[in-house]
Amino acid sequence: MATIAYSVAFEGVEARLVEVQCAVANGLPAFNIVGLPDKAVSEARERVRAAFNAISVAMPSRRITVNLSPADLPKEGAHFDLPIALAILAALEIVPAEELERIVSLGELSLDGRIVTVAGALPAAVAAAEDDRALLCPAPCGGEAAWIDSVPVLAARTLLDAINHLGGRAPLARALPAEAPKAATHPDLADVRGQEKARRALEIAAAGRHHLLMVGPPGAGKSMLSARLPGILPPLSPAEALETSMIHSLAGLLQGGGISREAPFRDPHHTASMAAIVGGGRGAQPGEISLAHNGVLFLDELPEFPCHVLDTLRQPIETGEVVVARANAHIRYPCRFLLIAAANPCRCGYLADAARSCARVPGCGTDYMGKISGPLMDRFDLRIEIPAVSIADLDSKASAEPTAPVAARVAAARAVQSRRFGDSASLRVNADASGSVLEEIATPDAEGRDLINRAAEKLGLTARGYHRILRTARTIADLDGSADVRAPHLAEAIGYRLAFVPGG
Repeated sequence: MATIAYSVAFEGVEARLVEVQCAVANGLPAFNIVGLPDKAVSEARERVRAAFNAISVAMPSRRITVNLSPADLPKEGAHFDLPIALAILAALEIVPAEELERIVSLGELSLDGRIVTVAGALPAAVAAAEDDRALLCPAPCGGEAAWIDSVPVLAARTLLDAINHLGGRAPLARALPAEAPKAATHPDLADVRGQEKARRALEIAAAGRHHLLMVGPPGAGKSMLSARLPGILPPLSPAEALETSMIHSLAGLLQGGGISREAPFRDPHHTASMAAIVGGGRGAQPGEISLAHNGVLFLDELPEFPCHVLDTLRQPIETGEVVVARANAHIRYPCRFLLIAAANPCRCGYLADAARSCARVPGCGTDYMGKISGPLMDRFDLRIEIPAVSIADLDSKASAEPTAPVAARVAAARAVQSRRFGDSASLRVNADASGSVLEEIATPDAEGRDLINRAAEKLGLTARGYHRILRTARTIADLDGSADVRAPHLAEAIGYRLAFVPGG
């Protein structure tokens, strides 16, 4: 008769329950693992054998067959080590089979019997809760998994700890939720001299999650401004922190054994591949846009990214999710992120400086910025030129506004939006609003309506551009403490939307 342990296989951020069935029968000694295991799962045989030796458990000289069911679901990762070992121990009557069937387990075994941390403990806890079972995981993973409070999480340091718990000799205490240590203090906005328009645009972007494109010569402060954006973003709500941590847990990025309330900030290099940005590769892993879910995706030197990679961002920006489609997998990941992009106006960077520009001016600017397609450019709510900072500004004794008051205004505007949209899972900030909801929250006054209608007619706004201006104006009104969207709010939104960008 086969004994059964339970583990999980991952499909995106979803964890599917897997039965780990073990049968020990008479015959020539053998140890086989079947059920579409990958190389890491197949190698569990040697890790389990060595871990058994470390705790003085003899592997039986019989035929051992482990089946991972459902057999047509690919199984990947070393986290199957622990359930395989426990299923064998249950077949040998070292641990009670009935106790083993009440838990979902995952963990990699080291050769000395320790249970090593693995990715995906948080999604596994969700799967265990849905199936009304406890979760047994490595000790370093207990803090993150315990955030799912509807499931008992048992965190074991060694295989012997797990055996003693299941046998009732030394029960494990229930793990407690842990929060990752906060990052070091973010750079302060007070360090940024001049660039008042850029600072204002950064505040609006943070308050309503409006995508921002900054164009300016080298050394103007584009990267400096972006590095200070995390400091003005409010902490993630519990729901947002859980969503983001599910993705980071799957990617093995959670630090400190717990989840973080800080918004993620991802800044991939422009050599990143399409799979790295949108997801894919081995096991259809989440890409940078999903790792930036509920946070910031910063693309420096935007035109240097391959055009086909940039254009893959267009659909995720609109829908807030991406489907990674492969021959053997169709995985859906959430990806609601704030896109901050920076670019030089041309390849040499000095398009507006006659003394330093190259011989191809002005065509080099059009060619360089032309790498950003019109549909992608249309998705930037805020487009600003960042001029070079003058020496007078750098030598000025007047201190710029620091991060703290800006962060307070952003948090107040986000609080207004939170009350406005209530508990809606799909509407959290103004950038999410569309259709009748947008009409309800961003209907301008008579003067404002006349202004935006004239702008749409004269400047040839697309429908998307029209709606994005309304969303941005709503955020500006929130920062202003105004219940209504008025003409000055719309005028500022139009100015950011239609700022001159070479090639735009």
